[in-house]
Amino acid sequence: MTGQVLVAYGTKNGSTAQIAQAIAEVLTERGMTADARAAGEVADIAPYTAVILGGALYTGRWHPDARRFAARHRKALAERPVWLFSSGPLDASASEREIPPVAGVRRLMVRLDAREHVTFGGRLEKGAKGRVARMIVDSGRGGDFRDFARIRAWAAGVADALVTEEKAGEVRG
Repeated sequence: MTGQVLVAYGTKNGSTAQIAQAIAEVLTERGMTADARAAGEVADIAPYTAVILGGALYTGRWHPDARRFAARHRKALAERPVWLFSSGPLDASASEREIPPVAGVRRLMVRLDAREHVTFGGRLEKGAKGRVARMIVDSGRGGDFRDFARIRAWAAGVADALVTEEKAGEVRG
């Protein structure tokens, strides 16, 4: 693929940023130019031919930076292929079954005509920001539940879809 892919993310404790980076690495390995960037730092998406947007889940809602990014760039996102991902379950459930998007993300999928959404396990460990996060860790319910093999496989599927769409003339390069 000749275009650039933006992997934007909203994160509080860095776990979602690491997922975004892994996705960008897979796209790069597949010959694409991919940038993993914090959603709050992206002023313009014009250079990008496709966007993957991810957000950490907190109490059933996407990270505010991911939500604001989607609102701020709504028109431009509607003009390019978009994939969404969430991170957050603090157990193995995301690796064991498909977890549907939370209500707000489901609405975004429709508004943005997103190709797909996937939920990955999250990570919450000692030193986490936020009172509730610290309470979860202190209660012994924290840990790292990210499945990087699954994340990389999903990213490879996105790369394959982008190549197919470009060959079909559906993505500008």
